[in-house]
Amino acid sequence: MPTGKARGKSLHIAVAQDIGARILKGEFAPGTLLPNEAEWCRVYKVSRTAVREAIKTLSGKGMILSRPKIGSRVEPRSSWNLLDRDVLTWYSASVNYERFAREVQQIRFMIEPEAAALAAANRTPEQLAEIEAALADMIGSQDAVAWNIADVRFHLTILNASGNELIVPFGRAIESMLAKLFEFTVAQRLNPRDALSLHEAILKAIRARRPEAARKAARNLIADTQNTINRAARREKQKRRVLSR
Repeated sequence: MPTGKARGKSLHIAVAQDIGARILKGEFAPGTLLPNEAEWCRVYKVSRTAVREAIKTLSGKGMILSRPKIGSRVEPRSSWNLLDRDVLTWYSASVNYERFAREVQQIRFMIEPEAAALAAANRTPEQLAEIEAALADMIGSQDAVAWNIADVRFHLTILNASGNELIVPFGRAIESMLAKLFEFTVAQRLNPRDALSLHEAILKAIRARRPEAARKAARNLIADTQNTINRAARREKQKRRVLSR
């Protein structure tokens, strides 16, 4: 919980993050009237100014509606800006992993194969070089952290190379979600490098300007990730059955 002694970030941002996370976890349900400024000041040991800025931040993300003499009320989930990077981060931490992975994978299946096909048709030499560099960093990585950073970059550079300017900010929005997903799947694999050939197939298709091949290669990679998720889910269920005996 942030306090007046918080370091490294603005106090109002720390307060907004904590309240936002609590809303997403269900501590404050939609329609709930939030504590007033004085109560938040006591809870977080910050000034009214910091609380007001935090409330303003959450209002801007569609999570709460603040009205004079009434207070701040949690908005319906349909009003929340789930593509906001902060909200996405709080969301991914608030739901169970199985649901999180399923929803991220659904988004990936809808977006990434078509983005790869567009990249094969529209990429510039500079963009191709960025995709190649990301894959090279994956190959040269010495640990899971470096691998995941390069892996996320590989996927984002493909979105950037699609030629569709509306896809680019979407990629930035889901960056943290991809990072969390890949962190999990890499930990579940006996040898994460087994997926390199699937990444290389996407790159080769983009390099050769073959949209359909790029689309198919992207689908294969996402399907492979889904297989890893499914295996992990089966292991977890088996473990729960054993423990319940």
